[in-house]
Amino acid sequence: MNANLPNYTLNDESTLPMIGFGTYHEEFGNNLLPIKAAIDCGYRFFDTASLYETEKYLGQAIKESGIPRKEFIIETKLWIDEADDPRAALERSLKRLQMDYVDLYLIHWPRATEDNTDHWKEKNQKTWTQMEDLVKEGKVRHLGLSNFLPHHLKNILDHASIKPVVDQLEIHPGYSQDAAVSFCKENKVLPMAWSPLGRGHSKAPEGNAILSELAEKYQKSTAQISLRFLLQKGTLPIPKASSPEHIKANLDVFDFELTEEELWMLTCMPQTAGLGEHPDFSIPKMKSNPENI
Repeated sequence: MNANLPNYTLNDESTLPMIGFGTYHEEFGNNLLPIKAAIDCGYRFFDTASLYETEKYLGQAIKESGIPRKEFIIETKLWIDEADDPRAALERSLKRLQMDYVDLYLIHWPRATEDNTDHWKEKNQKTWTQMEDLVKEGKVRHLGLSNFLPHHLKNILDHASIKPVVDQLEIHPGYSQDAAVSFCKENKVLPMAWSPLGRGHSKAPEGNAILSELAEKYQKSTAQISLRFLLQKGTLPIPKASSPEHIKANLDVFDFELTEEELWMLTCMPQTAGLGEHPDFSIPKMKSNPENI
């Protein structure tokens, strides 16, 4: 089965399916079944990262699917402690994925230290320049960013030879990040939503009254309402799910449309269910695992 999803057109005239599949490690561990179920449901755009420790499972699932590699779009990311040598980081990722190229390669996090200097600016510029070389060599097709707010993104845009095509941010009802999303769109960088369903400790969006009312009106789940909201706002969501039912349902969001008033209601929801990870103030302590082969 192929979902034949509609596409977004990127700033380099390439395209991405309007929905991808996320493989963040807390959901999967070493479980191939959700990824295989996603492939069976028609997903062809998959997001992973060296930090997630799911690259090898994604690569294995794609290899065992029997579907040609060229039919998939694979996105992975290099972590903070890999930024000095993106070439070596990519080679480790390719080995785990059992592939010789990736479609999108992203810097995962903009700030490498907790100091108040501008060192991160120079470091990101150097990392990006090395990543541009990987594109020229054919090991990467497109470049992007993750968790880059406007000032982080502008630093790249002002110095890049190859423009980023996407910026992956936490975006969902109750955390719409309008300033960052608007800046991305003004600069023709596609905003991409991680945690598009909200996954804060309270799981607040799932029980939100507005989402529940809209779910009843359209005979959809609150998750489907959240995904439709993002699509109509011009954002590409990458939901993750473990059950085949939810995996399939997350694609079933193209047969209804929220009204302009409903979009404003969801956009203006009180902030809720955000993870609280801010790239300027809550710099992660996590490290990549080079031995994760």
